[in-house]
Formats: sequence, C-alpha cells, structure tokens
Amino acid sequence: MYTSPLREPLIRGNKNYKQVTDDILSPMAGKPSKYWYAGITLAGIALLFGAWATFRTVFYGIGEWGLNKTIGWGWGITNFVWWVGIGHAGTFISAILLLFRQKWRTSINRSAEAMTLIAVMCAGFFPLIHMGRLLLGFYIFPYPNTRALWVNFNSPLLWDVFAISTYFAVSLVFWYVGLIPDLGTVRDRATTKIRKAIYGFLSFGWTGSARHWSRHETVSLILAGLAAPLVLSVHTIVSFDFATSVIPGWHTTIFPPYFVSGAIFSGFAMVLTLMIVTRKALNLEEYITLNHIESMNKIIILTGSIVGVAYLTEFFIAWYSGVEFETYAFFNRAFGPYAWAYWIMMTCNVITPQLFWFRKIRRSVVLTFIISIFVNIGMWFERFVIVVTSLHRDFLPSSWTMYSPTMVEVGLYVGTLGLFFTLFLLFIRVFPVIAVAEVKGVLKSSGEKQKLTGHG
Repeated sequence: MYTSPLREPLIRGNKNYKQVTDDILSPMAGKPSKYWYAGITLAGIALLFGAWATFRTVFYGIGEWGLNKTIGWGWGITNFVWWVGIGHAGTFISAILLLFRQKWRTSINRSAEAMTLIAVMCAGFFPLIHMGRLLLGFYIFPYPNTRALWVNFNSPLLWDVFAISTYFAVSLVFWYVGLIPDLGTVRDRATTKIRKAIYGFLSFGWTGSARHWSRHETVSLILAGLAAPLVLSVHTIVSFDFATSVIPGWHTTIFPPYFVSGAIFSGFAMVLTLMIVTRKALNLEEYITLNHIESMNKIIILTGSIVGVAYLTEFFIAWYSGVEFETYAFFNRAFGPYAWAYWIMMTCNVITPQLFWFRKIRRSVVLTFIISIFVNIGMWFERFVIVVTSLHRDFLPSSWTMYSPTMVEVGLYVGTLGLFFTLFLLFIRVFPVIAVAEVKGVLKSSGEKQKLTGHG
C-alpha cells in the first residue's frame, strides 16, 4: 500500500508558544537595523520626488503630463490598474484561503493584508489626480447638493468608486480584527506606560477568554465571506472601464476574468517580493519557510497560465470576429511601434512563470525573488499595452500619434512606490509582521510533523 510522504512542517525549529511570541515581536522591541534605515531613506526620497510631481500637477494642471488629444489615458490609469491588482493578493490569502482552511496562509496573511491596504491607497491617488482639479473630487460621490447635480450611475468610473471604497473598508476591518489578539499580546509585554496605554486602547480590552475567541472567529468568518466576492468584483469593475467602450482592443467580454486572474498573479508576486526580503531582514526563515514560498509559486503558475491563455484568446477572437479594426489593433500591439512593450509583457508574464514547474526553481528563494520582480514588471507593461496601444492609433490615420511620459508622470509613479514602501516599513515596526495567534494555532500539527519527519 502506497503512503504519501508527510509534507515539511509549516513552522520549523520545534518552537513553543513563548518562542513564537519572542521571535515575531522582537523586531518591534529592538532598534531598527541599518537595512531598515536604508530602506526608509530610499523610500522617503522617492516619496519626496512624488510630492514634487504632485505639486506640479495640481499647480500647473494635467498639461504637465505627456497626454494628448488621441491618448487621453497614460501612466495615470496604467498605474491605477496596476496598484489595484497588487491589492488583490492580501484579501485572497486572508479571506478565500481562510474559508478553505489553508493553514499555510497563517505566516503571510498579516503582511499581505497590510500590503493590500497600502496598495489600494496608492491606486486611489491616480484617479483623483487625473481629474486635474482635486477640489472637485467630491463630485464623484452621490449625495444631494445645492447644485442639483448627480453622478452618472451608468459610468463604470463611478462603479470604481463604490467597488474600491467598499473593498478598502472591508479589508481594513478584516485586517484590524485579525490584529486584535496580537495587540493584546503586545500590550501585555509592553515595558513603558505609553506603549501599554496605546496598545491597550488598540486591543479593545482583549483578554483572550473563550468568549472573546469565539466572537473573534465568528467575525473573521463573516468578514471573509464578505471579502471573498470583492476579490472578483473589484477588478471586474475596473475591467469595465475598458470593456464597456467601443475602442478596438478594449471592447471584449474576456476582460473581467482576465483582469481578476492577472490581479491575483501580480499580487502574489508582490507578496513574494516583500516576504522574501522581510524573512531575511527580520530572521523569520523558520516561520516563512520554503513550504510557504512553494505554495505561493503554485498559485502564480495557475494564474500566470490563465493570463497566458487570455492573451492568446484575445488574438483568436480578434481574428475570428472578422472586424478589421479589431484585428489591426492586436496586430499593432505585437508588431507596431510599441511592440517592445508587448514582448516584454509576454516574456515576463507568460514565459518566466513557467519556470516554476521545476521544483528546484519553485523552492529557490533567490530565483523566486527574481521571477517575482519580473512578474511585477510584466504586469505593469500589460496595463501600459492595454491603455496606450489601443488609443495611439485611432480610426482616422490623421489622429495617429505617439505617447511618452514626462518626468512629472514618472515622479508620480515613483512617489507611490515611495509611499508604499514607507508605510510597509513603518508597519513592520509598529505591528507584528506575522499573525502570532494564528501561527500558534498551527504550531501543534507542525510540531508533530517535525517529530515524524525529523525536521527541527
């Protein structure tokens, strides 16, 4: 009779509960390392660059960007869709994997949730600044006003406002509810009155009683049930920004599933990028193991393959439709002036992730880190290709033009990267980067597996 070998333990090192608490909370207690200071310095410089670009845009207007009459959307919407996509992995890891009782999520869900919140904030910045007149941003919200004006409920751009604000609100509550038990632990271990008071207030009087745990699990499951559909709905609605138009290259029904799978694809790549650096910098290799990295890489193979099939399907539909404008739009993507961007996208998103079919590569930390960066680059170029190449050649050849970003547009993008990494670095100093209580929940089974398999 064949018996399958036991998998490696989720938590290595035969840890007890006290060791788990000490290891995960130690980065919060000690002084930051030189790597943390170097990271926050670089992120701060990028943030200042973004602040300069924001000032130029607000003070002088959208004319500071490289947009023109033909290409009304450029880096702004490209970056918006890219950041929204990155924000999907956190909710997927936390909500959907929680509902399916996947224990490997416990070491990475906290950071993934924080990454989601920060990425959604970065995404929301671009539609606002794309208005050009930020003070008129309140017009996007439907409420009675003295001007008797109402928003256009038929517009997918308005659906974006509802979808993203709902997604952010539910993700924020989900993240915070998961934090409460750990905040109670930090409060109990605080050495100063100020820290004790702050974390005491944030923990809402958590005592760890059976009643508290019961209510905590109930609320977590309810929020997971609410958040799971949002993973599908948010990027589906973002795809409607394109799919409801009549522009060749956008007017296609494949966009919703294509965008959702691409979002999870890029989101998991960003989680890997952050967690590989975090596990090394904070000495968390025994909690974020090769088993976690391999599980995430398997999801990247799946979603990356779906994206690859979607790319091929787009070409087939364009040819099968018999519409010459649609056919030309895709021919132009692959062989036109922006072909270099298209083939970067194809190489990074379709070819590179297939390397994860090899187990040695799937379990290699260095190669995983490199491939995750390639995936994020490829997904950014995917959004650039969809936005720019579909617009730069209109129905009239007299309207054909090229687009290139200005330094202000580059500054806005770099600025959001600076904001993202600044907030994430502050997060790992103020809150536990791994969910202590949830890791303890899988510790017993991990310990048993270690004894059976000889790991430890």
